Amino acid sequence: MSDARQVAIHQPAYLPWLGYFDRIARVDRFVFLDTVQFEKNSFINRNRIKTPQGAQWLTVPVLGRGHLASTLRETRIDESRDWRRDHLKAVAMNYRRAPRFAERYAQLEQLYAERQDNLAELCWRQLGFWLDELGIETPLVRASELDVDSRKSQLVLDICLALGADSYLSGALGRDYLDEAAFAARGIEVRYQAFTPPTYPQLWGAFVPGLGVLDWWMNSGDSRSEFRELT
Repeated sequence: MSDARQVAIHQPAYLPWLGYFDRIARVDRFVFLDTVQFEKNSFINRNRIKTPQGAQWLTVPVLGRGHLASTLRETRIDESRDWRRDHLKAVAMNYRRAPRFAERYAQLEQLYAERQDNLAELCWRQLGFWLDELGIETPLVRASELDVDSRKSQLVLDICLALGADSYLSGALGRDYLDEAAFAARGIEVRYQAFTPPTYPQLWGAFVPGLGVLDWWMNSGDSRSEFRELT
């Protein structure tokens, strides 16, 4: 794997926000970071939709602390609750007035009919769905497929080296931990994403920013062309 010039890396996320997809769309290869630890109360297994009462979390339950493995690809979903039914019900209740509700709800029903008991696999499969809906063709790589075993800034650098990258596109928080000098010493430029979240038509009153992709998608028309306009 030596043809990736600009790379982005991010851990799995459930119903990610639009900035997640903007970064994927801007690079030559995206690395799905499934080798890091699960973080409670993060966006790995949850995100928000909009309701008449404001934002509401949709959370994929995972097995309790005693069952959690060390990495995301080993983290199991708690199937004792019918969370898929609950999430679909929440979408039906809150987006039934969306312009293309019937068509898009049917797509979600088909997507959620698939069964993955592993959190990383669920996010991987759903990521493919969202990339297709947004018209993003960036090749994906799982970090677990690469021979890297480091942490934090060094992990990012090692992944870039494994892919032959000469540029890394980081999210804004990368400024807090990336060792830019180490990247420069290996001939890799660190760039930072500059994404302005759009304001778009929503149901239920005043605009609520920072929701997951599902809210934007449900309220959009041609999702591919409208996403291209954002990037």
